[in-house]
Amino acid sequence: MTIERTLSIIKPDAVAKNVVGDIISRFEKGGLNVVALKMAHLSKDQAGGFYEVHKERPFYNDLVEFMTSGPVVIQVLEGEGAIAKNRELMGATNPADAAAGTIRADFAKTVDENAVHGSDAPETAKAEIAFFFSDDEVCPRTR
Repeated sequence: MTIERTLSIIKPDAVAKNVVGDIISRFEKGGLNVVALKMAHLSKDQAGGFYEVHKERPFYNDLVEFMTSGPVVIQVLEGEGAIAKNRELMGATNPADAAAGTIRADFAKTVDENAVHGSDAPETAKAEIAFFFSDDEVCPRTR
């Protein structure tokens, strides 16, 4: 398997529940390394730009509203097969369908407030990381 990077966002619902550390710990215990991390309260322009791909979908405005409702924690995760591993650790988008022990099964309540976001493909990960982080903000592990 190849070393990849993926974007992860801990969404406002999970930040409000004060489970940021628990979620980051799940990623680390799952074999992923945090190589960039910041907390931000997204503006409507930032959230709208990030979710631009969904602009024509009926849930877009609610998604932007939710993602601006409180702070988020944005991170870059790195590791072997990081994109698939992140998605496995997150669980299904709908927490009701998420496997036991996944982040969404344990920390999310609805499909709309589902605790975390993760990139779905290498091209998406590259674009999403660049949306939030400059190259000099990503710190490869040297030890």
